[in-house]
Amino acid sequence: MTTGWSLFVIFLVVLNIGGCAWLLWWTSKRRGDEARNAETTGHVWDGDLTEYNKPLPRWWIILFWLTIAYSVAYLAWYPGMGNFAGTSGWTSAKEHDADKAEADARLAEAFGRFDGMAIDEIAGHPEAVAFGARLFQNYCAQCHGSDARGARGFPNLTDGDWLWGDSPDQILTTILAGRQAAMPPLAAAIGGDIGVTEVTAYVQSLSGIKADPALAAAGQARYAGVCAACHGPEGKGNPILGAPNLTDDTWLYGSDFNSIAEGIRNGRNGMMPAHEPIIGETRSRLVGAYVWSISHGSNEAATEAP
Repeated sequence: MTTGWSLFVIFLVVLNIGGCAWLLWWTSKRRGDEARNAETTGHVWDGDLTEYNKPLPRWWIILFWLTIAYSVAYLAWYPGMGNFAGTSGWTSAKEHDADKAEADARLAEAFGRFDGMAIDEIAGHPEAVAFGARLFQNYCAQCHGSDARGARGFPNLTDGDWLWGDSPDQILTTILAGRQAAMPPLAAAIGGDIGVTEVTAYVQSLSGIKADPALAAAGQARYAGVCAACHGPEGKGNPILGAPNLTDDTWLYGSDFNSIAEGIRNGRNGMMPAHEPIIGETRSRLVGAYVWSISHGSNEAATEAP
């Protein structure tokens, strides 16, 4: 807050407190004879019910003075007068940090026994899998779905198809460090729209989808010259690059002609953020254990966890 705004806030606070104090002082003066002979407001009901304009009861005034004294003490103890920090040194940031430290200590006590443990080993502990399931719902379900079955452009984590490999270390690396998958636009490299059509037909034929034989045959040569560098000469993919297997029935963006052609023509960019800075290593291991459990058959505890 700038000095000008600070002075403005202080002025408003002092003005309000001073105004309240003056009003109470002026009101408390109207006692004695004036209280006994108080003027009326001119309002009379039922012929004999008259409304008087009398001073406030003394106990009310005392309570108001105590309220003003309390507000002055509060503003001296806590920050509330512009840039004045208060004599207590309290700040919302300090309170947040203290609460966070307390919560982190409780979490460390709960999760600490799983530090450094492999995720397939952690998956053998139902309590750990339950922890991981809750963390998954908080941090991963937005993309992969609450059932971890993914969506278009977001991998299904319950099957056996893995772009970057399904070993415990590979899954953990994916969660900790994130992944950046990029397929460049290839229309110009494979011969324009005709090349895109032919390569699309060939890619469909690799996975057993019915395609025009002549187009697929023409697309095979174009595929071998450009696409095989990442997906392999047989189209089985490369986990090191995150290049998908084109010979199975699992498709991240769809297996219809238009979806495949769109990917070849315009490229694809998939990014999973690194979660170690977000939830830390141990909690990342717990999430990995949950994912491991639902994708490798040991999902009894995982099913009950949410």
